[in-house]
Amino acid sequence: MPRKTWIRRVNEILPKEKPRHLLGIGEPEDLFMGVENGVDLFDCVLPTRNGRGGTLYTSAGKINIRNASFREDTGPIDDHCQCDVCKNYSRAYLCHLYRAHEMLGGTLGSIHNLYFIINLVKRMRESILDGTFFEFKKDFLKEYYR
Repeated sequence: MPRKTWIRRVNEILPKEKPRHLLGIGEPEDLFMGVENGVDLFDCVLPTRNGRGGTLYTSAGKINIRNASFREDTGPIDDHCQCDVCKNYSRAYLCHLYRAHEMLGGTLGSIHNLYFIINLVKRMRESILDGTFFEFKKDFLKEYYR
């Protein structure tokens, strides 16, 4: 049974006044699916696990900051991100930290990924209140998977 189906089914039998908490969901497309099927809260290690390993979320999809293409890239992880990491550190510096096995790299990557996911869920919440959730989902995922 697809995840979408069982999440919807479980949420249909839970008390309506109780929040729905889904563990182990950390990819953007899964967050959208959860919200569509009534999930209120998420909890997952994936953003920090990815961050420690050098996989960073961007508005244009995930990147592996260890790649040689980032060695001299002086831009932020994501031009659209307002986290402290994107404001203060370049892709080149982060690439260096990861390649040198410096713990700071994983810490900064985790901070960025958590900011990205928390901000995404905040934007989902705003789009629900604005009545534009499905449009936001379509636009976000189109950019994320380009």
